[in-house]
Amino acid sequence: MNTTDERAGLPSAGNDPAALDSFLAKWRQRWPEWGVAEVFVPAPQRGSALAWAALLQELGDAAWGGRDPRPGEAKLAWWGEELQGWSRGARRHPLGIALQRQSADWAALAAALPTLQASRERPRDHAEAFAALEPFAAAVADVEQRLFIGAGDDDAEGSRDAVVAALLQSRFFHEGDAHVPLAIVARAGEGTPLAIWAEQLRQRWPQAPARTVPRRLWTALAHARLGHAEPARALKPWRSLAIAWRSARARPRN
Repeated sequence: MNTTDERAGLPSAGNDPAALDSFLAKWRQRWPEWGVAEVFVPAPQRGSALAWAALLQELGDAAWGGRDPRPGEAKLAWWGEELQGWSRGARRHPLGIALQRQSADWAALAAALPTLQASRERPRDHAEAFAALEPFAAAVADVEQRLFIGAGDDDAEGSRDAVVAALLQSRFFHEGDAHVPLAIVARAGEGTPLAIWAEQLRQRWPQAPARTVPRRLWTALAHARLGHAEPARALKPWRSLAIAWRSARARPRN
């Protein structure tokens, strides 16, 4: 492991399939529903979808995890270098085994990472929470378009909003309520801020289906979790199956 990798606490075993499997398993542990939902993803895309979801989890955990933001800042800086390397055909991280050769704008994703880090700050309200993630979500939506559909026109706004919503739900995996808007925290006596924010997100969830099947599935599962008293808790298999079936059949706007 080189010095940069050590500082960020990240592996450099870019050609180790076992290391890749460990990152995929980490994502599956957080989202066991995928064992049911992934059957609705076209078979040739399932490997890329799983690796891509694991990458987004790594980036989100770096941006929002822990009480001290500095380790996460170092990890995102490392990831910025790594994604730039993917655009040139190089890789160090095991997730690159599944993703680096895909036709995606990895450099643009790297350029959007500072906005992901900035989203760690508590937003003032619902609108600011969404707006803070829009630049990063736009880069994510572009990668997903290329991974799962190919080059061409896309409903950029609808896909971006779906990504933002799912990212906001994923912050419930992290300790504390630093992601809850200040406007909600200030409403003392009206309930637990986390519960109020979860319900607001659920009620104001974007309605337009995302363009890609994997994103529709991820967004629908994230929305369903918000209905739990614990928004990070996994869904029952039977419910996951019903949600995935409906989401896979949904048709985005042309």
